[in-house]
Amino acid sequence: MMDLKRPHKTMIEVNCQKKYGPIFRLQMGFQEMVVLTGYETVKEALVNQGDAFAERASVPFFEDVAKGFGIIFSHGENWKVMQRFTISTLRDYGMGRRTIEDKITEECRVLIKTMETYAGGLMFPPNKIKHKSILLILISIISGKKFCFITSRFLRLLKLFNENIQLSRTFDMLIYNMFPRLGALLNSCKTRLNNRKELNAFLQATFKQHLSELGENDQRSFIDSFLVQQRQKKKTTEGYFHYENFRSVVSNLFAAGMETTSNTLHWAILLMMKFPEIQRRVQEEIAKEIGVREPRTEDRAKMSYTDAVIHEVQRFADIVPSNLPHATTKDITFKGFFIPKGMQIVPLLSSELHDESHWEKPYEFYPEHFLDAEGKFVKRDAFMPFSAGWRVCAGENLAKMELFLFFTSLLQKFTFQPPLGTAKDDLNLTPTVGFITSPIPYKTCAIPHS
Repeated sequence: MMDLKRPHKTMIEVNCQKKYGPIFRLQMGFQEMVVLTGYETVKEALVNQGDAFAERASVPFFEDVAKGFGIIFSHGENWKVMQRFTISTLRDYGMGRRTIEDKITEECRVLIKTMETYAGGLMFPPNKIKHKSILLILISIISGKKFCFITSRFLRLLKLFNENIQLSRTFDMLIYNMFPRLGALLNSCKTRLNNRKELNAFLQATFKQHLSELGENDQRSFIDSFLVQQRQKKKTTEGYFHYENFRSVVSNLFAAGMETTSNTLHWAILLMMKFPEIQRRVQEEIAKEIGVREPRTEDRAKMSYTDAVIHEVQRFADIVPSNLPHATTKDITFKGFFIPKGMQIVPLLSSELHDESHWEKPYEFYPEHFLDAEGKFVKRDAFMPFSAGWRVCAGENLAKMELFLFFTSLLQKFTFQPPLGTAKDDLNLTPTVGFITSPIPYKTCAIPHS
């Protein structure tokens, strides 16, 4: 019964058929899971009873990648310690503040200059250059270092991250999770293992370099703060600040921070080409409220339409439709159903982003979802692209800042159009197959504003 390329679609359809309701048990291969669909059900689990659903499920692919360390795929007390440290440290280094905004604005300038080399009628794939910009911001935050130019080392790092993300989307990964013993026969698993070894070598070298330069009174980066904690915790029984956690935490920040934001921007450009009248309204608001100066995050408060468009891009794009699987921390009776401790839980974000009882046009791109009758921006309860509750995305504030600044900076300078000979109606909005959804590869033309 399952669409193995897009299993979340089948899960939503099962609920829509009203045959099983918003909560049902499912078995895929050796994996048994409970699926939660619809805004009310997902919110009740992740927010109202978040402590009971706060564990991360033991999925073969995740366990193979992280070994239970880091933030995203870790478990129990290890996750709590790494989550607290990561959120507090990112705040210390300016996440959501002017210092990070300046870094993002600087990369916006570089991206605009790069796109100007394609400007006019030249076609180019926007995903490649956006990945570079987002990764440079993350490197600056995590390591405290700035790449003044694109080195071969940087390009190799970018290639490894991109390739691993692409491999995580493949049909092979779904088969591997269902039948782990087949992993040795799958080429994508072998490639991912080799890539992981190379990434690990890079992170180990970075770890050693920062360790040799470390001064406890002169911490300059996220990595420095981790190493100081490692030194301090060696004197106690709390031994969570070791190399395996370092490797996994940094990998988590790079992979999650780069892929979700760059993918959303990739969708944004495609949707602006598909709906030029919406692109035009955004540009009119930018011209009225910002003019020719560089956008700043405080501008968002007076730009209701632009803010609504960015939110609708996130809702429509549905970047992580199945969410990351949770697990129960204890036996629980949830909405009349008994769920044992350790059960894998799939809280479908896609189901609440397309919940017909909360969205007027759930399967259309419709910025008015986030506007009231007077055209003012309104928050929507069923908007949870970063998940919610205890396992909410640690980089949510950074992502919001990046999306606003990159989107407004690009539309301030360019109008995006389909390549010559391609009509807007021919643009394909079908997402790629995989755990993280992105648009089918496309090319665009950036027409500069005079």
